[in-house]
Amino acid sequence: MLSSDPIIEVGRQYDSLRRSEKKVADWVLSEPATCISLNIGQLAKQVGVSEPTVMRFCKAIGCKGFQDFKLKLARTLGAVSIPRFASMTLDRDDSTESLKNKVFDSTIQELIQVRDRINIVGLQSAIDVLCDARRIEFFGFGASAAVARDARHKFIRLKSTAVSCADPHIQLISASTMSRDDVVVAISQTGRSKDLIHSVKLAREHGASIVGICPDHTPLAEYSDFSLAIAAEENTELFTPLTSRIAHLVVIDVLA
Repeated sequence: MLSSDPIIEVGRQYDSLRRSEKKVADWVLSEPATCISLNIGQLAKQVGVSEPTVMRFCKAIGCKGFQDFKLKLARTLGAVSIPRFASMTLDRDDSTESLKNKVFDSTIQELIQVRDRINIVGLQSAIDVLCDARRIEFFGFGASAAVARDARHKFIRLKSTAVSCADPHIQLISASTMSRDDVVVAISQTGRSKDLIHSVKLAREHGASIVGICPDHTPLAEYSDFSLAIAAEENTELFTPLTSRIAHLVVIDVLA
């Protein structure tokens, strides 16, 4: 479903844009307020592309045309008081400056979205169950294992009995020893790791409460008693998760 916010839609559609259309996208993201005061010819001249390219860009992000794009952009800028940041993938031709900006901006945007969308009731319930836990186990694989280790460190400093585990066999053994007084915090960028879900199901069968830090509408979220939804648009087949890892760490800080 296309967003009514053209800034968000630019981030979503960026990878599918043509090179010339990406030039328009980059300029719009860097000067959104200026775009509103320009006509299509002026914007094309500023960017260094043709007017048809600007029109194709507008339609690629779900707008009927340039005027529709300007109207939606004006509504977006008038409705928010916080800065908007682009979320886009890295290109081979990126300069160091562009690389720096993309990494920072996509991370900032992800954190803002997680902050605004996280379920407060679920968050408070997760905090309550962690405060009352006899033992807390942090489960995660790959990049999520690093988050689990960091979480263990934070909770141990708070004098909680906390353990992190990234080995599927040890997870199963640990899950089989859990009780109603214990809590598993399962961390996953995809929410679909079969080994992780197997461990979570076993821990739940033994009475443990499950806090899931993962995307919504995933198997892990369904098996969690308290699901804290985090969904980052990242290509995890090619790259180590970046923005989701930072978001997971921040949520752990909130829980602690």
